[in-house]
Amino acid sequence: MRDAFVGTFSYNLLRISTMDRRPLKTRGASWAKNLAASLAQLGLTPNLISLLSVVFAFLVLFAGSLAKSNPSYFLICAGLIQLRLLCNLLDGMVAVEHGKSSANGELFNDVPDRFADIFIIVGASFSIVDDGYVISPLNLAWIASSLAVITAYIRVLGKSLGTSSYFIGPMAKQHRMFLLTLALIIEFFLIGSSFSTKILYIALVIIATGSLVTTFRRLRIISSDLLKGNLK
Repeated sequence: MRDAFVGTFSYNLLRISTMDRRPLKTRGASWAKNLAASLAQLGLTPNLISLLSVVFAFLVLFAGSLAKSNPSYFLICAGLIQLRLLCNLLDGMVAVEHGKSSANGELFNDVPDRFADIFIIVGASFSIVDDGYVISPLNLAWIASSLAVITAYIRVLGKSLGTSSYFIGPMAKQHRMFLLTLALIIEFFLIGSSFSTKILYIALVIIATGSLVTTFRRLRIISSDLLKGNLK
């Protein structure tokens, strides 16, 4: 009986890890496979890689606050965002492809991401000059990051109720991180112009609006699945 329980638990854990991951084409890239294999050989656990993503995100808070005085930090912020996303890619690959998943892996897969979203979005707002906006850059960042967290909460809630994990957007994680990265790079080249930091403010507006739309989209689909009994 014990062996049967362990076997069933292992199967379910692997099933969760493989079926509920965000669809990413980069998982099939040779460089990603080689890097994941190297990390696994070094003994890095998926949970540690997930926590490392929060470190990169946290650094955006400092880099963003320095961007007003040194434009190079716009590019540093963009680079840190990509390092966070790289960790998000590799933690799942090390867990699944290299058999290093753990019983608490789902917690480390989701919880650090929520902190990372907040750190990055709020950190990016630190670099925006407040030109008398109706909503200040910092307040807008808190709205956008809160809505981003809510979209993830709804996805996880739906999964806990038995539906599929819906990663749909607009402004799902990969969308908002791409938009922020692009806006930060553009801002680097616009320093000194009349458009300086306005692009980044617009990006936050788009993230907030898109996340709100995503919230209702995911709620509608999950509610429909529950009513129709379309459960996993």
